Amino acid sequence: MDNTHNSKKSTSRLDAESQVNPEEMGSVGIDKQIEKLEVRRSIKELQRAAGNLMGQRVRDVTEKLLTRTLSGVVYAAIVLAALFVGKEATIVLIAGMAWLCCSEFFHICRMGGRMPNEPLGLVFSLIFPIIAYFGHIFPLAFSLLLIILCGLWYVFTPRANLADVAVTAFGPLYTSLSLSTVVLLRSTEPSFSIPWITLAVMLSVWANDSFAYLFGSKFGKHKLAPRISPNKSWEGFYGGLFGSMLVWFLIAVFGAINMNPLFALLFGVTEGIFSVVGDLFESRIKRGVGLKDSGSIMPGHGGLLDRTDSMIFGTMAAFLLFQLAVLFSQVKLPIASPFGA
Repeated sequence: MDNTHNSKKSTSRLDAESQVNPEEMGSVGIDKQIEKLEVRRSIKELQRAAGNLMGQRVRDVTEKLLTRTLSGVVYAAIVLAALFVGKEATIVLIAGMAWLCCSEFFHICRMGGRMPNEPLGLVFSLIFPIIAYFGHIFPLAFSLLLIILCGLWYVFTPRANLADVAVTAFGPLYTSLSLSTVVLLRSTEPSFSIPWITLAVMLSVWANDSFAYLFGSKFGKHKLAPRISPNKSWEGFYGGLFGSMLVWFLIAVFGAINMNPLFALLFGVTEGIFSVVGDLFESRIKRGVGLKDSGSIMPGHGGLLDRTDSMIFGTMAAFLLFQLAVLFSQVKLPIASPFGA
């Protein structure tokens, strides 16, 4: 009987010990909640340090967009003002742009281990837009002179190698001779007037960039050239072509340029394609030396060469197409006339 009594006492003691005090249960629950809050706070601190919080991402995107837009507006305003004033202002603008672009190109070359003759290349980057004012033959003549001087420099400079000579000559040809086509186009139109031909060429390139960015951001899924420019997509490419064609079509339809609308669409497609080629060309040059931007003169864009790469190839393509169009009009070949009657 005593044993039974003892066992009952021990059982009741165990039951009493097993019962949890409500106050203790409440404190345990609070501790767990505090622990969860501490973990959540630690995760947010890590995200904040990495800049991955939603507010930080939104603010970062907004700041970049505003900076990019503001610098782009300033750039466009300067270009349009110079085009409106006339040939002389356009020459000054293009010469300055070409010099900066050539300087950035030589910087990229030095990063790749090349040693170009920068004084020679930069001087010719200033010369090409100026001599373009006097006609088509002078850029060709000075291109030959540049090659001759590069050859002389190579002969009398033991440290120079063939790659150094190549980039010395290519720098001003790529950044300055190509942009001189803007001067040649502007020379066909009177000063202090709306230069519709030159304006169409410039607006087409800008529309290509803008529409490509908008379409690519919204619909971009299929990569265009992932090894060269991972952010470019085929959807953005087609959107850019649409933008270029739209500019040329509207200018032709509303009579700003006396041009057949079908040929205007051809101009838009051609300039749009080569604008993308110019962008990818410069991207591959930078990727070859591990650079993201060619410079930092334009906030939100990088260097001037980053902003002008599409323009370089786009204006060259448009200029050549204009020459063919004028030739067809003059020779009276049995094809549709590019310009209206």
